[in-house]
Amino acid sequence: MDTLDLLVNIAAATLRLGTPLILAAMAGLLSLQVGQVNIGLEGMMLAGAFTVVAVAYGTGSVWVGVLGAVVVGMLLAALFTFVVTRLKANLIISGLALNLLASGATAYLLQILFGTSGTFSPPELDSLPSLNVAVLSDLPVVGRVLFSHSPLVYVSWLAIPLISIFLYRSIPGIHIRAIGRNEEAARSVGIPVRRRQYLALMLGGGLCGLAGAHLAIGDLALFREDMTAGRGFIALAAIYFAAGRPGLSALACLLFGLFEAVQFRLQLASNTPPQFFQMLPYLMVVVTLALISARKEWRKGWS
Repeated sequence: MDTLDLLVNIAAATLRLGTPLILAAMAGLLSLQVGQVNIGLEGMMLAGAFTVVAVAYGTGSVWVGVLGAVVVGMLLAALFTFVVTRLKANLIISGLALNLLASGATAYLLQILFGTSGTFSPPELDSLPSLNVAVLSDLPVVGRVLFSHSPLVYVSWLAIPLISIFLYRSIPGIHIRAIGRNEEAARSVGIPVRRRQYLALMLGGGLCGLAGAHLAIGDLALFREDMTAGRGFIALAAIYFAAGRPGLSALACLLFGLFEAVQFRLQLASNTPPQFFQMLPYLMVVVTLALISARKEWRKGWS
């Protein structure tokens, strides 16, 4: 493989690997803007990944599976919202509990429904088809990088401006941001706080369902226990890295996707133990959070 092919493959892989991170980051942004840090992104993604495989296998339609993943993500988000807003449970503990629930439930259902553990990859299950764009997909370099992906890759791109418009140009979005700034003040001027919280988190749950669907059937067609592998927390790190701005959050997700794509190539091209390269994306998260913390302390020192 020559250098150009290698770079093209890495660029295309970055877009694919960044897709679930972008979708989860947009979900986390919605939660953050309404004043709720959603630690449960990981669990919603994992539940979506399991649901898309189970429903697609049962119905024979990957699109019905994708719809099922969205619905399950939204239901889990509604449950999470109920627990933290109505029952006043601790936000962090509730999110971690949701992640543990999704991990345990999907592993259990994998054995109960399909009689297997670890990985479920039936030959009848199809991955999402690539969305080839006439003429554009045939371009030598640009076509391979930008126009040869599954539809969910393009959905993640659309989600960035749509979330921005929703938060900054729509009445419900303005209400959501007002609640995040001062919930009591928002309630005092008649904003339906509880409904807006459900709206923000359930929209985010649907996006997490799409993120999980892409992980499971975007390229391959399988479900593996705990296959999200910390991507929900990486998405949260991207949000904080970008100070809660949708466009910069997406760029941060692509940066993490690039590190993941590079580590795959390095594993194939080196005799170094693969665990060394597998830690690169997560090491990038640690370094990013450390830099954010250092920047805040530096600003405090100058203020």
